[in-house]
Amino acid sequence: MRISEWVLAAYFAYVTVLSLIPPVQPGVPVRTIIVNGLLLCSYAVLLRFPDSIAVEHLRNWIPLALMLLAYKEMGWLAPASHDHHLEQSWIFWDHLALTGWRLRNVIESAGPLVPSILELCYVLVYALPAFSMTMLYVYRRSREAEYLLVIYLLGLFLSYVQFPFWPSEPPRIVFPGEDASALDTVLRRFNHWILGGYGIHTSVFPSAHVSGAFAAAFALKHVLGDRPWLYRGVFVYATLVAIATVYGRYHFAVDAIAGVIVGTVAAVLGRWLLTYKSVPAY
Repeated sequence: MRISEWVLAAYFAYVTVLSLIPPVQPGVPVRTIIVNGLLLCSYAVLLRFPDSIAVEHLRNWIPLALMLLAYKEMGWLAPASHDHHLEQSWIFWDHLALTGWRLRNVIESAGPLVPSILELCYVLVYALPAFSMTMLYVYRRSREAEYLLVIYLLGLFLSYVQFPFWPSEPPRIVFPGEDASALDTVLRRFNHWILGGYGIHTSVFPSAHVSGAFAAAFALKHVLGDRPWLYRGVFVYATLVAIATVYGRYHFAVDAIAGVIVGTVAAVLGRWLLTYKSVPAY
């Protein structure tokens, strides 16, 4: 097994164990065991063809889809209700940044242009894993896909695994209207539609949007270091995502800061893990 597959196995085993610990919603344990059991069987089949180039490439791309499953499963562990004690302590920093330091006014000083860019950055984070992997193939670095997968998966999962311990909801839900923009853009409505149908209610801390984006930037810097425009662009993009999460009231400021820290830790931990296994060429 690849290191990235061990990371996947550890995460889904973790979720399975948590699903067996009360309180969880009825049916969650059975659903989790069935889904993760089928996932285990699927990988068992793939690993029976270690010499297949096609299977090797499939193993590069399948984890991208499993990132969505990982997010959804964490949503299954959401508590029945939140008391919002964490959000009450976090909101101070949002007031300070958006109103006290006038960050919201700066963002809106050119009208809807910058807010729309930030909302676009927020929604495009879902496409970032596929974009990053595609760039490896475009520049013929697919043999280093393991490096990207390990760091990106860690960037997401090190945020996800903390969710049950920080039960919370987004500021736009807990504090509707507070520090919110008066500008209503099409992209904002689109993001709200996505989150309304596919968002989870387990936690918002740390921001996995931010940790995943920074993890991708660190991974691309290593794999495509000779393409500085690319990894520097992703670092700029990740920074815009962090700002967008707070400005759009999808996350608290502390969530975004924690996301940057988690993404950095993922890069360091991923590099350490990868020093113990060479990446096969195929």
